[in-house]
Amino acid sequence: MSILQDGFNADEVAPSTGFAAIPPGKYKAVISESEEKQTKKGDGSYLQLTFTVIDGEYENRKLWARLNLNNPNDQAVSIARAELSAICRSVGVRQIKDPSQLHDIPLLIRVNAKADDKGELRNEIKGYEAANVAATTTKQPATAAAGGKAPWAKK
Repeated sequence: MSILQDGFNADEVAPSTGFAAIPPGKYKAVISESEEKQTKKGDGSYLQLTFTVIDGEYENRKLWARLNLNNPNDQAVSIARAELSAICRSVGVRQIKDPSQLHDIPLLIRVNAKADDKGELRNEIKGYEAANVAATTTKQPATAAAGGKAPWAKK
């Protein structure tokens, strides 16, 4: 049986526009997924959190945070625990036994855009805040790239 047994019409579906970095700023989001994964070296594990933007122009965009909660590097663990504390405080859940307890609770994430070793912009989550009813997506002024447009601007 073919997965496309009923056919597919591309004219009925909007095409994917790619996954360019979103502009730096604060975005209202929720943690939509969480998963514990092994480190590449196999000497520990990290908690991967998927954040989904729930408001504004970039609604439904996903960003990720990786928290090294089980790592031979004590500093990496300390940083991850502090980041998890900030997330927990932002969603109002101070004690957890399972990361799913953090799912679907709005918070503000502070997003930065950083060039990787290939020169492509990648997003990083740099902070967490409690969301309130009046909170809306805010963006920092964009720095124009060559051609007068920010690299993340829609074409």
